[in-house]
Amino acid sequence: MSQSIKTKGKLSSFFELLKQSLKGHEVDLTSISIKRAIILLAIPMMLEMAMESVFALVDLYFVGHLENSSHAIQTVGLTESVLTIIYSLAIGLSMAATAVVARRIGEKKPEAASKAGMQTIIIAAGVNILISIGGLIYARDILLIMGASTETADHGTTFVRIMMGGSIIIVLLFLINGIFRGAGNAAIAMRSLWIANIANIILCPVFINGFGPVPAFGLTGAAIATTIGRSLGVIYQVYNLFSGKNALKIRVSHFIPDFNQIKAIVKIAAPAIFQFVIASCSWIFLAELVATTGGDEGSAGYQTALRLMMFFLLPAWGLSNAAATLVGQNLGAGHIDRAEKSVFQTMKYTLVFMAVVSLLFLTCGHLFASFFTSDTKVIEIAGRALKILSIGFIIYGMGMVLISAFNGAGDTWTPTKINVFAFWLFQIPFAYFLAKYLNMGPTGVFVAIPSAEAGIAITAFILFKKGKWKKTMV
Repeated sequence: MSQSIKTKGKLSSFFELLKQSLKGHEVDLTSISIKRAIILLAIPMMLEMAMESVFALVDLYFVGHLENSSHAIQTVGLTESVLTIIYSLAIGLSMAATAVVARRIGEKKPEAASKAGMQTIIIAAGVNILISIGGLIYARDILLIMGASTETADHGTTFVRIMMGGSIIIVLLFLINGIFRGAGNAAIAMRSLWIANIANIILCPVFINGFGPVPAFGLTGAAIATTIGRSLGVIYQVYNLFSGKNALKIRVSHFIPDFNQIKAIVKIAAPAIFQFVIASCSWIFLAELVATTGGDEGSAGYQTALRLMMFFLLPAWGLSNAAATLVGQNLGAGHIDRAEKSVFQTMKYTLVFMAVVSLLFLTCGHLFASFFTSDTKVIEIAGRALKILSIGFIIYGMGMVLISAFNGAGDTWTPTKINVFAFWLFQIPFAYFLAKYLNMGPTGVFVAIPSAEAGIAITAFILFKKGKWKKTMV
């Protein structure tokens, strides 16, 4: 009887905690239990990242059922590969925002946290103008450089123009969510992605296939729907920034450029951006290598596998982001040991999640792929890719948490150096060697990916234990 009461009590406590995490009640994450703090952050962060991955999957699903779907799938996949450079900018800036905001919140300085977040937005707006203009002008050339055929490039130029032209929305969506995560309010970040995705899911079939007075835009409709959906998410974020109901109290004066603070933020953001540009350039090279050695079907299969992989990996990344916030706030509060314990506790949860995902891909990868296309060759290649990629998921999860911990501490240079070695000096040459010289084609590329990720995780663990990150000033 007493055991039954204890069980009910634990379930009741968990559901209360779940409810609190989804509502976004603000608590002092540096004083409650580590497990409780991780759950409060991780649940909305995982749901947020799951929603980010849904954008590409929804587009992939609807365009995968268009006529000449291999061209449409390849366009979406290759565009996403190029957009990873923009994601790198967005993620790098959001990491800087999370690190600085979390440190100021840990120091109990919400005014300074608010100002730092707005200064990061100024930087983002200034940089992104050039990227948008370049995307609008060179859309077709981008697809051709990525290895698309002339027919595919002609088919997808307008799609690329809309996605690249609206890239400021992508950056703001990531960046403002990074600000909220640093402040410990991951629920607002989660809800902004839910709003954006629900809008995208509704609008995609409307703009792609047509509905009532709205004509069928085909592939271009996917870009229109996604841009509108993300814009609605940003509007929700901006409303919450200025509502005055959160720890962050935004003032108009915070938007006046403070060049000393901008310089300090750029010092953290620059290596963080470079860190992800390194990885993004590697992914772009791999996508081009698959396209040239596997043709349109090989490229479509690879892009399908990547979208599926990211759907499951992004929630794990959201979980690892809990470590970034906890490291930043605890260092700000002077709780260095607690910061380290938070990282290893987060890692335990992440490894369990990644083990489940790995098992799913090893057993059901081809079934997941068949949901997006009926092309048997594309399904076969995607299934093979998922089986190979999933072998390294567990150690990849370990690496994600450690990299997030470095970034949360403001030590963005360490992960950057790791990425240079793992991606540019190992993964790219190894993939090229396997695909070209050993004539393994796309399979060689698939093998190179988990090999590099294993190296990242091992190196990150060794450097984390050395503890240099604990002394980083933000």
